[in-house]
Amino acid sequence: MKNDNEKNEKIPSPKELEKEISEFLAKKFGGEVKIVSPSEIPHALSLERGAEGPSSERKGIEFDLKPQELVDYLDQYLVKQDDAKAVLSTKICTHFNRIRRARHQGNEAGDMVGSIKNNVLMIGPTGVGKTYMIKMIAKKIGVPFVKGDATKFSETGYVGGDVEDLIRDLVREADGDPELAQYGIVYIDEIDKIASSQNMIGADVSRTGVQRALLKPMEETEVELKTPHDPISMIQEIERFRRTGQRENRTVNTKNILFIMSGAFNGLDDIIKKRLTHQNIGFGAKMKQYDDEAELLQQVRAEDLTAFGFESEFIGRLPVVSVFSHLSEEDLFTVLKNPNNPVILSKKLDFSAYDIDVKFADEVLRTLAGKAFTEKTGARGLVSAIEKALMPFEKALPSSTVKRFPVTQEILKDPKKSLADLIASPDAEEFQKIFATLREQERDEISAYVTARKKLFSQKAGLTLTPLHIEAISDYYSTHIADVESVVRKIKYFADEIKRIELYFYKNHDINIVMEDDAVHYLIKQFIDREFKPKDIYKTLTDRFEYGMKLVREKTGRNRFFITKEAIEDPDAYIRNLLQIS
Repeated sequence: MKNDNEKNEKIPSPKELEKEISEFLAKKFGGEVKIVSPSEIPHALSLERGAEGPSSERKGIEFDLKPQELVDYLDQYLVKQDDAKAVLSTKICTHFNRIRRARHQGNEAGDMVGSIKNNVLMIGPTGVGKTYMIKMIAKKIGVPFVKGDATKFSETGYVGGDVEDLIRDLVREADGDPELAQYGIVYIDEIDKIASSQNMIGADVSRTGVQRALLKPMEETEVELKTPHDPISMIQEIERFRRTGQRENRTVNTKNILFIMSGAFNGLDDIIKKRLTHQNIGFGAKMKQYDDEAELLQQVRAEDLTAFGFESEFIGRLPVVSVFSHLSEEDLFTVLKNPNNPVILSKKLDFSAYDIDVKFADEVLRTLAGKAFTEKTGARGLVSAIEKALMPFEKALPSSTVKRFPVTQEILKDPKKSLADLIASPDAEEFQKIFATLREQERDEISAYVTARKKLFSQKAGLTLTPLHIEAISDYYSTHIADVESVVRKIKYFADEIKRIELYFYKNHDINIVMEDDAVHYLIKQFIDREFKPKDIYKTLTDRFEYGMKLVREKTGRNRFFITKEAIEDPDAYIRNLLQIS
């Protein structure tokens, strides 16, 4: 009887199986081997711009972004690299617009034999914005995006499963939706590290093996979502089979997945120069002089990449080549001055964690750019330069009562003395005056920045940017930490909330109020400076105008009122004036 009961015991659940396997691995390998459940990351993904939140309706391709629109977007965040922006924006937009057109008009074009996918190879030194640009593009177009490192593949050999794991990661980024994942972007950095050694006798099996493992996914293949080396996926398959009695074959087709590779390619310029020199040997031959490495790299051909150590079949699947140039010291300063740059915004967030507002003087940013340039690591050097300069202040100021920190050249020259003075007299007129000056300079710069791009921001936000709106954007940026586009959207939200308040006022009181531009600006200032909520604004307007306007309506029959800033500040005078006019 006991044996029968044991036979009738229920099949353990996936969690119970996971626990048992974990215990077994712990006994056999100690704490060195563990089971990690695949995490499903909810992500707002859509090929339709403006959509938010996961939705089953997002599988359709509604992508309609034009190359110039994507270039304009990248210009807000990235310095220099105009050629790279143009190439990537054009080919990526073309790729997704082709998919959209094929889906809308039938798959005849998409199923053509020999259809070429615009996979991209990016060449350029470290710290010039290659990874940052791809992340910004993926964020803008709203497709699943994963980043891999080619050095990982070279370390583990040429096991194809490692490469295919990137496709499975796309599914996780697509919130578990395989159909959405097949329109994603796979970005592989350090791709130059899987080139076979140029001075090696015989085949460099490990590296060429990785290249061959990438060939099929880069073109078109079916990738299984369940793998033998993933215990959790196998447990889930067992549970699914127990419930349904059927095996589910879940795959992702890579035909529409865009592959983008990047690397520094140190030494490639020498290969190109050698080829060009050889071509120009002879009487009367002219050898063109190239001003810098980037200009020389623009002459790259497939044969140069093959000589560098890549298989010709691998290079053939990367038809688009984009070359990035070095960043000069002035470029690095421009990066720091860009109001959307993550280096300064991140440092502001660091101090904001302790309720400390920080502003930077231009001469400080120039000094930091100079120090970063000497490190020869591009924009990456900016992070280490600013961390080194501000570390003493970030350590000491959180324990003080300092709430405003003006970063000037004088303060950084003698950190110990500056810290002592700041902590001893945080409200000293000298520091407050410097901080106010830096904030005003920041406001003026943001105002000029938005004014120069007024048409672009107006179209993107759906908001006519009047001078008062631009002033509100500058005010908000100088008192909050966000990139400019996010600030514009915030001001648009405030303006929309004021329109809703007008409608709500009419619905509840049967009185039609219309806010003039100066009144809208005044109320937006209440949102920004006093952190008012829409209900606070509505209550203020009701308290100040409801009974007076009803009185005017009874005496004059008038039911539409134009509200100015002066009317909000002195409602009694406004109502008296209306009654006198009547």
